[in-house]
Amino acid sequence: MHEKAPVLKGEVRERLGSRYSKRLRDAGRLPVVVYGHGKDPASISVDAKETINYIHHGERVFTIDVAGQQETVLLRDVQFNHLGDGIIHCDLARVDLDETTHAHVHVTLKGDAAGLKEADTLLMHPVTELTVECKLKDLPDEIVVDISELGSGQAIHAGEVTLPSGVKLLSDGEDILAQIVHSGGSTESAEETEVSADAQPEVITEKKEEEKEDE
Repeated sequence: MHEKAPVLKGEVRERLGSRYSKRLRDAGRLPVVVYGHGKDPASISVDAKETINYIHHGERVFTIDVAGQQETVLLRDVQFNHLGDGIIHCDLARVDLDETTHAHVHVTLKGDAAGLKEADTLLMHPVTELTVECKLKDLPDEIVVDISELGSGQAIHAGEVTLPSGVKLLSDGEDILAQIVHSGGSTESAEETEVSADAQPEVITEKKEEEKEDE
């Protein structure tokens, strides 16, 4: 929850442009733009290491402090470098903690699925985030899904997950968050085990039967 959002110390950017932004990044600063709520956009920089660490840990709401003036902001957009492995710019929207917003929240799988005790099984994680609606102060950092009781051939759908109080699911309730399938062929129907190619499922773990030694 975000009743106490992380505070980021911001500094006004005196110059704009790609060359100056690169100099800021080389100096350990992250260029950001703050906009919204009827105010003019503000180009500032924040500590890159601190901010990126917060983002990687699921933080989306921050308090920006520029020369003692504080504003609550929501992370709206992140720009990556050409390799796609480094954040180089962020857009932050001014918000009020009591206003309702739509946001994407990361899904974290917890526990060891019972179905993985069987040979030739895979844990699939097709959908890794959910879209929700809630007040900013109720926005969770992550949605934890317990998969310890998940058996072979079973799946957990978005609509089956209990969300925190005040949080409404906007994603399709049939979205599959976790599923145990057989890696070497299955007697189940393709409809039950097929994962959409568009979902690009992440393979979490695999357990295969050990080969028997020749006697």
